[in-house]
Amino acid sequence: MDGIDEVFNGDSGAAQLAGQPRILALANQKGGVGKTTTAINLGTALAAIGERVLIVDLDPQGNASTGLGIDRRNRSCSTYDVLVGEAKLREAIVPTAVPRLHIAASTMDLSGLELELGTTRDRAFRLRDAIADLNKNAAPDTDYTYVLIDCPPSLNLITVNAMAAAHAILVPLQCEFFALEGLSQLLQTVEQVRSTLNPALTIHGIVLTMFDSRNNLSNQVVADVREFMGAKVYETMIPRNVRVSEAPSYGKPVLVYDLKCVGSEAYLKLATEVIQRERELRTH
Repeated sequence: MDGIDEVFNGDSGAAQLAGQPRILALANQKGGVGKTTTAINLGTALAAIGERVLIVDLDPQGNASTGLGIDRRNRSCSTYDVLVGEAKLREAIVPTAVPRLHIAASTMDLSGLELELGTTRDRAFRLRDAIADLNKNAAPDTDYTYVLIDCPPSLNLITVNAMAAAHAILVPLQCEFFALEGLSQLLQTVEQVRSTLNPALTIHGIVLTMFDSRNNLSNQVVADVREFMGAKVYETMIPRNVRVSEAPSYGKPVLVYDLKCVGSEAYLKLATEVIQRERELRTH
């Protein structure tokens, strides 16, 4: 990949978290908010600063897999196979062209998961149990420090699996009129999951996406979300940027497609902010 050496030119400095990866689910029931784009580029940025990252693609459309250059013909084992119990998570993982970044790809089979699992007793914990085995017996250079789960744009069994497995939720929020309305619905779902399935679940942060400083509405949404959610909103905002939009069609993260563009710079800043919040969590 062009530009790859410029981004990844150091030894891994990944921070081990007691042998287990930190699990962040990227969730928002609205489509088109930059969720998959954030999963791809935050994962790439974390890998660039030394973390070993696994993206778990749970969207039946498989856009995270496609955006990282994984051909559909190379997805013989997918996250669907993992969730129905026909494969271990390690079997579904494929490397990307980005050093230290791997992905468990998805296929359209995932769209039928809810019917497939029906009323199976552990149906909400399939992903949690799969990730629990991820780093067992792994060599030091093949374990993961971060797992990023790219959720579908709906609140269904797949998203519930992600929330039941995650330590925290990262919410991409587009700077548009109905942003706060969608956020309220998501927060209610997080509360339901916390009270029934995962008491430790938290909101890691909210990242404002597709920000246009020339647009009065964008600025008003930023002000409203920061007033409503306070310190939970990351300082970093992801701007509208044509290079960010173009990159997936080439099967590349924007950091590899165009390292110098404002979108790449924003995702690197976001990764630094995520790491900083992780350090603060560990010291409290």
